[in-house]
Amino acid sequence: QKQFVESGGGLVQAGGSLRISCAASGRTDSSRAMGWFRQAPGKEREFVAAITRSFGTTYYPDSVKGRFTISRDNAKNTVYLQMNSLKPEDTAVYYCAAYVTAGPLYYHDYAWYAYWGQGTQVTVSS
Repeated sequence: QKQFVESGGGLVQAGGSLRISCAASGRTDSSRAMGWFRQAPGKEREFVAAITRSFGTTYYPDSVKGRFTISRDNAKNTVYLQMNSLKPEDTAVYYCAAYVTAGPLYYHDYAWYAYWGQGTQVTVSS
């Protein structure tokens, strides 16, 4: 069974930067894509970024486009999320997830992701 471990979360001031990581443990990650989602208290889980394994195609919602960058190191089975110009509204628990289903890629929909990490807290102070 795939397992993912996020790390790198913490407290940062508004305007600052943070990089969080998601490492796959156990078997080599063979997912079609990896995604980052976040969830703030009382809110639904929100799509943040995704990257495909084969071509490294990336996807972002408008809320983070230009500020966040997703990348992956296939040799290390690790996915990264570089977050710049952070805002207080970016405060949430950030989760990485693996997309393994064949067919169309619904990268923005958390329901299509099969395996999840435990999450890492990111707090942005104003």
